[in-house]
Amino acid sequence: MNKIRLAGLSMIVLAAAASRLIPHPPNFTPIAAIALFGGATFSDKRLAFLVPLLAMALSDIVIGGFSIVTPFVYTSFSAIVCIGLLLRASKDPIRIGGASVAGALLFFVVTNFAVWLVAGYYPKTLAGLEACFVAAIPFFRNTLLSDLLYTGLLFGLWFLAERRWPSLAASHATSS
Repeated sequence: MNKIRLAGLSMIVLAAAASRLIPHPPNFTPIAAIALFGGATFSDKRLAFLVPLLAMALSDIVIGGFSIVTPFVYTSFSAIVCIGLLLRASKDPIRIGGASVAGALLFFVVTNFAVWLVAGYYPKTLAGLEACFVAAIPFFRNTLLSDLLYTGLLFGLWFLAERRWPSLAASHATSS
């Protein structure tokens, strides 16, 4: 990966992560969009995971975002990077939108299951699990809307930047 492309991608990811620091509605953050974008755009798979996860960790340090469910959040974040890896072959808007919806659903299921499993708010019964997911439904709307918005912004801005500055475009060789 050329250094200009790496710097540009890293700056976009860090800027998106920094947007978590400004006031926002609950669950209206660029978390999943960053993961999806990282997986789809960093040619080195290690960087596809490392840069978005590091950006997330830095913003979590600033906002105090660590909790008992954090390992599950980061696991879902990593799984969304994997969804992004699947976008590498074709980054058409329909596939990107579908991947964004899939990421939002994955994040919802994994993190709310984690709340039920380890946070101690709900009984460890099927009824408790159901109550946990039902209570989380109002937050899912913001998750889905923000994922679609931020995914569109990240991919759209990067597409425009690559067209404006061809040195940002990926080479045809990929790394593992």
